[in-house]
Amino acid sequence: MAPRGGLKRVLKLGAVGAAAALALAACGSSSPSTSAKSTSTTRPSHIVHGGTAYWAEGPGASPNWILPFASLTYFSVANLTQFQELMFRPLYFFGQITTAAPTVDYPQGPADPPQWSNGNKTVTIKMKGWQWSNGTPVNAQDVMFWMNMIKAEKANWAGYVPGDFPDNVTSYSANMSADTITLNLNKAYSTNWYLYNELSQVTPMPLAWDITKAGAAPGSGGCSSLHPTSATAADCAKVWTFLTDDGGKAKSPSEAGDLATYATNPLWQVVDGPWHLTAFTTLGRATFAPNTKYSGPQKPYLSQFVELPYTSDDSEYHALEGGGAGAPTVGYIPTQDVPTNNGKPGSVGANASAVSSTYNLVPVFGWSINYFPMNFNSNGYVGAIFHQLYFRQALQTMIDQPLIIKSIDKGYGVPTYGPVPVLPKNPFTSTGETNNPYPYNPTKAKQLLVSHGWTIHPNGTDTCSSGAKCGPGIPTGAQLNFNELYANGILSVQQTVTAEVSAWSSIGIHVTTKSTTFDNVLTTSIPCKHGASDCAWQFGNWGGGWIYAPDYLPTGGEIFATGAGSNSGSYSDPTNDGLINKTHLSSDLKYLHQYETYLAQQLPVVWQPNPANELLEVSKSVGGVAPVNALLNLTPEYWYKTS
Repeated sequence: MAPRGGLKRVLKLGAVGAAAALALAACGSSSPSTSAKSTSTTRPSHIVHGGTAYWAEGPGASPNWILPFASLTYFSVANLTQFQELMFRPLYFFGQITTAAPTVDYPQGPADPPQWSNGNKTVTIKMKGWQWSNGTPVNAQDVMFWMNMIKAEKANWAGYVPGDFPDNVTSYSANMSADTITLNLNKAYSTNWYLYNELSQVTPMPLAWDITKAGAAPGSGGCSSLHPTSATAADCAKVWTFLTDDGGKAKSPSEAGDLATYATNPLWQVVDGPWHLTAFTTLGRATFAPNTKYSGPQKPYLSQFVELPYTSDDSEYHALEGGGAGAPTVGYIPTQDVPTNNGKPGSVGANASAVSSTYNLVPVFGWSINYFPMNFNSNGYVGAIFHQLYFRQALQTMIDQPLIIKSIDKGYGVPTYGPVPVLPKNPFTSTGETNNPYPYNPTKAKQLLVSHGWTIHPNGTDTCSSGAKCGPGIPTGAQLNFNELYANGILSVQQTVTAEVSAWSSIGIHVTTKSTTFDNVLTTSIPCKHGASDCAWQFGNWGGGWIYAPDYLPTGGEIFATGAGSNSGSYSDPTNDGLINKTHLSSDLKYLHQYETYLAQQLPVVWQPNPANELLEVSKSVGGVAPVNALLNLTPEYWYKTS
């Protein structure tokens, strides 16, 4: 589900621990996929039970989708791991509670570890016997509900990749007496990949949601059928339309599209996570109380948890400075306000004096990469320009990532040169990526354009002097003149965009920028067909790229495979697709290295520096917050007041 990163509030801690855990996940048969390790916590010496903790949402990135079945428009960290999963737990929970490791944590989810048979072509999942808050069991039929839904509505699931889940499931069935569900696959897959990138997508859904009108009997919609037939798909389509208000497009929404009723709609009060909503505003302020029937390993210490929306990082920082009862307990400091850190990537520098007496600085990098897509199907000849590798090379060669990290990110950043994260340190990153195929070089960028028929107009707009040389679909007289939509609210994002646009302008690549909210950038930057009215967008920069979740192994299928649901720019390359497929069939790291080296060179997107997506400020009066896992999962049930 990767939550699509955006202003993704990434936290950066414990790189070495993550590397060790991921090495197991990638390489051996005795990996986390076959070991049901328990979450271990050390009970603090002093806990004040009760109280309220306030958490600051990312600027302009408030939750706006409650149903754990989301299209690309709503596929963000703000909606998934930092909102929905507090209430609705996925089948398997990823992200350790006590370390930064982005690995599976079995006790946090409602299912036992998957069991493999038939030469790894069959997987059987046994449920633990958790309960929904309405007293009904979280069982195999709730998983069947999800399977039937995704089979019918895979085009509306942002995690969908053609040929992958659920296409690779030839049949599935539930044994209610054993409370198991069995999936039969079309071939043998890497068991780690299938757990980390396929089963990771599944969230059991209660029968109370299997309806087509308010007040209907649970299960009456027919989508949770234990014996699905061809008619089940039609039933699921009706249930999906009802639950999602037709994907949020209804003129008079009443379910997932109606934010004002999130805390009062009885549907969303049926939860199996540690929290349930008690209040929600259309601006994104969310108030949670403990789910007293939570079956998981940790009942909340707090009596209330509140997510606070902010329009900008400045307004959030002023709230930290001001303090008081309603100030964030856990917030963040804007990059422009933190002292420069001259230490190594991942180190912690000095905190700002204005907040250092009440907060601890915790810089955190998520299991993420930073980029923004270009629309390969963009209308006119723009899409044709983006298809030219030489142009993408010229564009990338003009981005001075080390300088941006030093001058804008205050030393809290790492370069993004390809599709695998650099931090936390891990065994997946190849030298073909880390050696930076396209270092900053204006001379090289100009040579690339001139040699392919472009006349350079520094600080103006380059023109194509020979359509034959510029490339197929690019007419003589075409201009390197583009538009970029970027997310507002964070000064460092604005500064990075300004720096990139200025550098491009120096060699005649003219980019006109427009800022809007994070949500609007996501809504606009979606796959589209050339010539369609929604295909005029060119660059869509939401400010944070992608965090690998639920595609936890960074094989890239959800974002770079042809036709993938989160492949925003519609990038398509048969060689890349073949390399991705190899990473799905084998855990041998050589295939992952081949894939990432190739894609780093092919530039399916514009790579950008990956800042510490959050410089977390944690109140000294609260415990249990750090360490924060690299997947940005929000687990306030482990937080507690110390005074």
